[in-house]
Amino acid sequence: MLEGIHPLLTGELLLHLDRMGHSDSVVVADAHFPAWALGERVIDLPGTTTPEVVAAIRTVLPLDDAPGIDLMASADGEVLDVQHQLMAAAGTDAGSTAFVERFAYYGVAKAAYLMVRTGETRKYGNALLRKGVVGHPSA
Repeated sequence: MLEGIHPLLTGELLLHLDRMGHSDSVVVADAHFPAWALGERVIDLPGTTTPEVVAAIRTVLPLDDAPGIDLMASADGEVLDVQHQLMAAAGTDAGSTAFVERFAYYGVAKAAYLMVRTGETRKYGNALLRKGVVGHPSA
């Protein structure tokens, strides 16, 4: 157990987030997402929601320059409640978020360094975060 670390950040998850380089990405996926079919590295966090996991990851991972986050666009283009929650958890808004069509999103996600599959059951509850440059702790 470590102090100051969000409790959803398991040792395995922290290890992979640490191994990511600048502009590498992590997908925080809902329970419907084909994470195991698309990803080489998948961590399951059942019992969590995607906004909870995004908020936890953002405590240790800075976002890359805008758009540092991609969301899967809903079929009708409406920004859904879960997507508003994901943007809030990531510290972004609609102007600094890319909304990617569903099938194109799968292609973008396939290139991600890591996928974290949650227990989120709301549709379109997926977020891809691009790692920015980590600053020096004393900066």
